[in-house]
Amino acid sequence: MTFRELIKDGENLLAAAGIENAAYDSRRLFEEAFGVSGARMLLMLENEAGAELSASVQSYRSLLKRRASRVPLQYITGSTCFMGFDFRVSEAVLIPRQDTETLVETVLENEREPEAAVLDMCTGSGCIAVSLKLLGGYRSVTAADKFRNTLEIAASNAVSLGADIVFVNSDLFDAVEGDFDVIVSNPPYIRKDVIDGLEPEVRAHEPVAALDGGCDGLDFYRRITAEAAGGRLKSGGRLYYEIGYDQGQAVSELLKDNGFADIRVIKDLAGLDRVVCGTFDGGVSLERNREDQRYSKTL
Repeated sequence: MTFRELIKDGENLLAAAGIENAAYDSRRLFEEAFGVSGARMLLMLENEAGAELSASVQSYRSLLKRRASRVPLQYITGSTCFMGFDFRVSEAVLIPRQDTETLVETVLENEREPEAAVLDMCTGSGCIAVSLKLLGGYRSVTAADKFRNTLEIAASNAVSLGADIVFVNSDLFDAVEGDFDVIVSNPPYIRKDVIDGLEPEVRAHEPVAALDGGCDGLDFYRRITAEAAGGRLKSGGRLYYEIGYDQGQAVSELLKDNGFADIRVIKDLAGLDRVVCGTFDGGVSLERNREDQRYSKTL
């Protein structure tokens, strides 16, 4: 059997298991099992899978079985690419997705002040905090997460990529000190009742705590927004959220109700609402909203 035939067998196995990108995953797992680059794999395709490589062949087949059981490819290889950087991942963290690059790119486009103090709330793998530090060059980047095993992954990514970040083990703002010019977050935002209907890779392997946003998906937006406006975000500072495609209006209203102005909804490459951001004006907008409400009641 040639390596081309071996890889094709792997593709067929994955396709039969319902894997959408079976051809890509089969080749990626071959590279992982044989310890070769994509270019080297192409040179091997017509070679025979001889006995001297039987251990690698068995390793490849073992990886294929894991993927066929719907373990995410990124958890099998232990890494994924985000914003051009390789990040270590495990089942302790949510797998970074291209959608979240829209969040990072929005912050980088709008926050040009290198002296800004930035907080990444619910940091997970650290992909947002590390990317902002490396690409934005901000003086101070703090990353907070409730789970210690999650922070271990995030910290290892910061070290391997050379990003100087302060990590805080905290249930939202409980152990976070100081105030910030920018707060960014990709919090859990999936409605509790739809989690069981997600793809097997997500519902069975990714951490539920990183997905579950409560009954309406807005629990974390409520808490983070209120606390950010309660002294954690400087006047004139900005709050950036990743959101679900149908949450733009609801999250915008939360920001408005907590004294934020200049609220915008940004779409991702697929044309779906993906980011909500707003500027905290020290409560001026909140007081104006209250005045408007009082005035409307007198009419």
